[in-house]
Amino acid sequence: MAEVMLNNLVVKRESKSFVDSLHAILTHTGQFQGTKYLLSGYTGMAFKLSVHRRLLPMSVTAYGQWGEAHRPGIDNLGIFTIWDGGRTRHSTFDYYQLDAVQWVKRSLDEGKGVIYWIPEFGVIHGYDDDDCIFYLQDGSSKEPQILLYDNFGLNFTGFWYCQIFGEQIPIPKQDMLLESLRLAIEDWDIPYRLLPDQNIASGRLAYDVWVQALRSGDYDPSGATYLLESYCQSRNEIRMYLQDMQGIWDELDQAYSCYDQLGTLIHQMRGFMIQQEDKWTLELDAAEKLAKVLMEAKALEEQAVHFFRMISVNFPDLKRSTVPRWGAHSAR
Repeated sequence: MAEVMLNNLVVKRESKSFVDSLHAILTHTGQFQGTKYLLSGYTGMAFKLSVHRRLLPMSVTAYGQWGEAHRPGIDNLGIFTIWDGGRTRHSTFDYYQLDAVQWVKRSLDEGKGVIYWIPEFGVIHGYDDDDCIFYLQDGSSKEPQILLYDNFGLNFTGFWYCQIFGEQIPIPKQDMLLESLRLAIEDWDIPYRLLPDQNIASGRLAYDVWVQALRSGDYDPSGATYLLESYCQSRNEIRMYLQDMQGIWDELDQAYSCYDQLGTLIHQMRGFMIQQEDKWTLELDAAEKLAKVLMEAKALEEQAVHFFRMISVNFPDLKRSTVPRWGAHSAR
């Protein structure tokens, strides 16, 4: 086929860019019929929190090695997936680029969009062989962006990444819920997802790094605002996700109560931002006030994760308790 365009696939920026992109693709294929906050919850993406020591904007997507960070959530939906990515400076990049262009086109021929690092994450939803271009969306504009095949993967970050999706097997909703709570526990407990680099903290430690940056005054103002906006959105997604799951386990209802209280704090946090020239920014005197509220939020989230642990121990966890024949990691 010389040209393909998935016209009914529309990305809308509301959540983390990966979730926005994934929701657009899976609702288009009919593999997910729920709300975006449900997808964010089931995949565990809502629980991810990463903070750079200077609150740089990249904090929001610096939650780990992307392929490995995204895989558990896609597995939890029962969907087959393949991804590839790396550094464009590697000498083999040209070969991977040529190969990726072909399998991205095959996915589009099958009617399935492709997640692509623009940056941030967006969706390739069409191509034209005559002009050797892809069409992609980032959710911020109704007009598609144009990407030359020759420029596939090239961007100012020096990283490239794309991901395609295949068939799906049904997984009981309660099983998906339980696994999402276990993913939340993992993300809360692991302090650094990008070792040996320790400039970006995750989970529980991310709160401390965030507060330290605010109190030191050495932080990126635009990044601080973007991080806060993303945080408020993701924690609101968790609250709505757990609200929908009430009545399954008593401990889950208690965890929901924690996030419901956190919702009040989020309302306060949003009040620390003001709009200037069509952009949101932190008030000049907001740093210390925000730091204090973040520590309250951390305590509530710690309590919620405690309830997640109480639920988790009541059920077998074969994914984490079964040691493969070759040890912790299978042979490659």
